[in-house]
Amino acid sequence: MNYFELFQIPPSFLPDQALVKKRFYQLSRKYHPDFHNQATATEKESVLSLSALVNKAYLVLQDREALIRYILLEKGLMKEEEKYQLSPDFLMEVMDLNEQLMEAGDAETKLKIKKAIETLQNEIYEPIEAIITNYQEGITSEKELLQVKEYHYRKKYLDRILVEL
Repeated sequence: MNYFELFQIPPSFLPDQALVKKRFYQLSRKYHPDFHNQATATEKESVLSLSALVNKAYLVLQDREALIRYILLEKGLMKEEEKYQLSPDFLMEVMDLNEQLMEAGDAETKLKIKKAIETLQNEIYEPIEAIITNYQEGITSEKELLQVKEYHYRKKYLDRILVEL
């Protein structure tokens, strides 16, 4: 059972957060171990496992980047610990930003670098925004999902630089 099935919501990169929260509270009450004191040991173990799954799903469904990764993993378009190869042009651009950051001494220069990274993040999101917004299970093509994968890895690179700021 995937997270969308568990929460009984349609697969989406942008799930309705009010509905996610509502379903989380419903499932949390249903599978809370304290409500299953009279159950057998096997049933208690099952409820505990479901409770943990509900919590994990809730965290993923609330985090856009984690959700992108989850959907791509579910579709078999991404692997755990995958060594994804980004384009040399993008890697050169990132290397340039890293060098600028290493040489940056003052807050003003770091702020300029941060703005450049944020601009680049917006630029890489723009081509996939419609795919993210209009995603439909069984309709969105693999080619489109691979574009989302490319975005995901590029954004991860840029996020690592932002952490250094």
